[in-house]
Amino acid sequence: MFEKVLIANRGEIALRVLRACRELGVRTAVVYSAVDADSAAVRLSDEAVRIGPAPSRRSYLNAAAIVEAARQVGAQAVHPGYGFLSEDADFAEICAQNGLTFIGPRPEVMAALGDKSSARALMSRAGLPLPAGSVEPVPTVDAALEVAAGIGYPVIVKAAAGGGGRGMTVVWTPADLPRAYAKTRATAQKVFGDDRVYVERYLTDARHVEVQVLCDAHGNGVHLGTRDCSVQRRHQKLIEEAPAPALSAATLDTIAETALRGALAVGFTGAGTLEFLVDAKERFHFLEINCRIQVEHPVTEMITGIDLVHEQLHIAAGTPLRLRQEEIRLQGVAVECRVNVEDPDRDFAPTPGRLERFVPPGGPFTRVDTHGYPGYLVGPHYDSLLAKVAVWAPDRELALNRLERALDEFDVAGPGVRTTIPFARRVLDDAEFRKARHHTGLVDRLLTAPPADTPDPPVTAVTATRPSTTADRPMSD
Repeated sequence: MFEKVLIANRGEIALRVLRACRELGVRTAVVYSAVDADSAAVRLSDEAVRIGPAPSRRSYLNAAAIVEAARQVGAQAVHPGYGFLSEDADFAEICAQNGLTFIGPRPEVMAALGDKSSARALMSRAGLPLPAGSVEPVPTVDAALEVAAGIGYPVIVKAAAGGGGRGMTVVWTPADLPRAYAKTRATAQKVFGDDRVYVERYLTDARHVEVQVLCDAHGNGVHLGTRDCSVQRRHQKLIEEAPAPALSAATLDTIAETALRGALAVGFTGAGTLEFLVDAKERFHFLEINCRIQVEHPVTEMITGIDLVHEQLHIAAGTPLRLRQEEIRLQGVAVECRVNVEDPDRDFAPTPGRLERFVPPGGPFTRVDTHGYPGYLVGPHYDSLLAKVAVWAPDRELALNRLERALDEFDVAGPGVRTTIPFARRVLDDAEFRKARHHTGLVDRLLTAPPADTPDPPVTAVTATRPSTTADRPMSD
């Protein structure tokens, strides 16, 4: 095992990794920007290195500064968390060139899987089913129109280098495709520096189901079951649960086994997630693979009893996988709600501000991952995720009731601060969601419907400013 790990991230995921390292007897160092000097991760780490000013391009996305910090503190490995540089193959290569272990897949594997077009081709060769559409990028609008005509509308135009829910446009008619094609390419170039796009059939009324896998460098791998992430807005997940509900046991087993087969076929190592769309007939289609720890990993940990960050560290240190598929047991149901500092009534605009009160919920089988504390300043520079509330219960109904209870207890207040808790309660109260009949269109349906008369949790609602630029915030899944 490593003696010291540099944590190249911030917020709740930096704390999560820090705690896992401490439990394994590994010393930690964290990097931080000028505005994160008072963060919980900085306070709790063994060492901390300031790497730049607030803008992420000059701090958390500054590969040279992070590598220099690792060398300065004598770290043997770098844990990138999620977002920022976590799926940057060039950063992983730079780490290797400087004698640092990047806690994730090998750079060449990450490069191949980080490109959605390349990943689709690899997974297709491994036998995974894909949505109808182009495997290779479509170079012209005429080519896009030809693909769309062949597979039928609606279609979705996606950036090959996309991530974080950006670089995607749904198209319902041929007349709309040229504009959507141009817009998506322009967005892809601006955000990812790569304007390649591909076109695939857009599956309406589909469920978003993903599979957690762990693979080592010795050819071993296991899956840890499924998660449902269908509650999402603009491809950003809001509520996740494990296992995926309302699907047959045979379908769940097949999706999970197929995902593991695909990961092993491409030489994946570490903790990864393969994402699928599942239609009403339980036919599933591969979407993408994420080469990092996921925001929603707690629900998998709660139904398996397996610490995913511990396993990441052991795998990166070269230890053969300590788990066998037949030893993994999925028990009960876990549900997670992301608590973002955003105003759902203002199109989810971020609402930064100082937290005057911050009292997370507690109680049986309730877990809160957060970096917040009373007096903490939620700034405008980064992702608006403040906390994740996850609960476990023997069955789904009790798990949902327990999550409602936990959200009711969450006390967050401060000038200008709003959270997404009221909207999460609307989801939990929705009849279709309670019956597990929902799909990825649930949030859009709720946003166009009048809100129920549900009392808000105690927060202070005051006008707040938006972040200066979304490009400075990490892209969480």
